[in-house]
Amino acid sequence: MAESLAFAQYLTLKNSSGTVRYNFQNYWVNEDAPSKNNSTIYGFMPFVFSGITVTKTGDNQPATLAFPNNSLSRGWAETAVQEIWIAQVQTVLVNPESKSDYTVLCDYVGQVISGNWDEASMQLNMASVLDAVGADIPRKRLTRQLAGNLPLTSRIRLT
Repeated sequence: MAESLAFAQYLTLKNSSGTVRYNFQNYWVNEDAPSKNNSTIYGFMPFVFSGITVTKTGDNQPATLAFPNNSLSRGWAETAVQEIWIAQVQTVLVNPESKSDYTVLCDYVGQVISGNWDEASMQLNMASVLDAVGADIPRKRLTRQLAGNLPLTSRIRLT
């Protein structure tokens, strides 16, 4: 019998100085999940990641994170918008039998540029790191850690 697989996302939120503030995952309901090497624990937070298109030449599409508007997420989400946090989202293919058995399909790094909410939900809007640098968002430097592998046609110097 073939093994069953499912999609999930792992989210790391960092402040503008690069300090990790939160690690969330949206698959293992009410449970923590470890990273592959067990160096990071991701707590459960229901969220949806959308709006990104990855091509051979990179991503230049805005992305969004949507959360329920509750006491667990409202406080840090407001801070993320005010302080222009960095969000790294890994879309993964998981084996439901093993929390640390997953394959990373897409690794997106974006900068929170705005947010909005209503009574039930909230949304953080992000720009890719390349877009954020191009837009001269304050205090943003393009580093190898933030950008990952750049397309061969790019003429960008990493620090």
